[in-house]
Amino acid sequence: MDSRPSADALDRALLEIDRALPSGRVLRDLDTRTTYARDESATTPHLPDAVVRAETTAEIAAVLRAANAHGIPVTPRAGGTGRVGGAVPVAGGLVLSTERMDTIHGVEREELLVVAGPGVILQTLHEAVEAEGLFYPPDPSSLGSCRLGGNVAANAGGPRAFKYGTTGDFVLGMEVVTAEGTVLRLGRRTRKGVTGYDLSSLMVGSEGTLAVITEVTLRLVPLPERIATLLVLLTDAHAAARAVSTLIANRIVPRCLELLDRESLAILRPSTSLPLDPRAGAMLLLELDGGDAAVEAELSRVSEVLDEAGALDVLVATSGSERERLWAARRDLSHATKRLAKYKLSEDVVVPRTRLPELLAEVTRISEREQLRMPAFGHAGDGNLHVAFLWNDDEERPRVDRGIEALFRATVALGGTLSGEHGLGVLKAPYLGLEQSDALIALQERVKATFDPRGILNPGKVFPSQAARWPHTNGG
Repeated sequence: MDSRPSADALDRALLEIDRALPSGRVLRDLDTRTTYARDESATTPHLPDAVVRAETTAEIAAVLRAANAHGIPVTPRAGGTGRVGGAVPVAGGLVLSTERMDTIHGVEREELLVVAGPGVILQTLHEAVEAEGLFYPPDPSSLGSCRLGGNVAANAGGPRAFKYGTTGDFVLGMEVVTAEGTVLRLGRRTRKGVTGYDLSSLMVGSEGTLAVITEVTLRLVPLPERIATLLVLLTDAHAAARAVSTLIANRIVPRCLELLDRESLAILRPSTSLPLDPRAGAMLLLELDGGDAAVEAELSRVSEVLDEAGALDVLVATSGSERERLWAARRDLSHATKRLAKYKLSEDVVVPRTRLPELLAEVTRISEREQLRMPAFGHAGDGNLHVAFLWNDDEERPRVDRGIEALFRATVALGGTLSGEHGLGVLKAPYLGLEQSDALIALQERVKATFDPRGILNPGKVFPSQAARWPHTNGG
């Protein structure tokens, strides 16, 4: 797939799709196309030629058969909340939306699983399983608007990933449709299973480049009896990182372990009512869960460790409203950073947890060298750091680009990886070669070609060669 489709090929494909799908599924008006031209990343919007809102697996299959036959690019889309341009149709063609496939087909309490469509909003899924006394832990920050299909396609994480894992750790199986329109059942419903290749796991994190997800089977765990949240203030990020290491060395595994650096705290202070000690240069947000007795015992142990680590202040909340107040500080940070600058790019890199202080030091050096404001925050428990780049003038963009590449190079040098939960999309695709060898990238491209011989599925994403064919800086 090296060029935008011809008008003739597009018309023929859309004619076939119109005949196969109920009326109203295919939309070509400018307002709709403009809405689906972007996601929540800084990727330049690209207008699709049409938007298809599918409601069944059979409809998805019909769309892909027609698109494949005529060489029409297809960009799968769930909630459009991605941060790397994965849902931006850089090659034009069709946006294939699964947002209307939003049915929870069943919560099975005895089997500890749920079956749901790709359009289910994550918060809705949480509420449905918790009503049954069960728990689905993955919790990306966009849970109120992101959808399950996109979570699987990007292997979304969130604060609770440290204890429980990311989306992929809960996927048992799924139904997908290949680029040629073949419906496949992948994975299983059982906890164990080793028949054939694990193609279900291959789909997790594939960013819509291999197939379109139409149904997902997820494992669940029992809902914890009690939750306690602690907000901890320390002198600096290094002290916070040492506290994290000490907690884990003491066999304490919080379900959340969030870190805000000095710059993040400076941004947060004007917008929060919480009493933040002016001496504090870092904040940890911890959350414990489990049985009543276990959480009570852990609270005592955590308090001892934090005292030894030199914590300036510790706020503890156990009721829902108190916990919400502490978490509001973390959530407010994203909104506060957006208000500070005209432009914002957020990168999520991961290093081994013990090397987090070194990465934070490198962030400071890059910020000073490039004269950029770069608040850093993220999931300290698993080394996943979110670094925001803030700027106001277009003339600053070369400094931003240098800063991003320097951050990526430092991350890889520290034994880390370029993305923990956002994926590569178009924004990170050019940098994949910093982490992976040419031979490894070529092998993955051959896997892509096996699933999608004509290259119609989400072109321009993941691989450097794709990013070069479809540069995201050219507006649609």
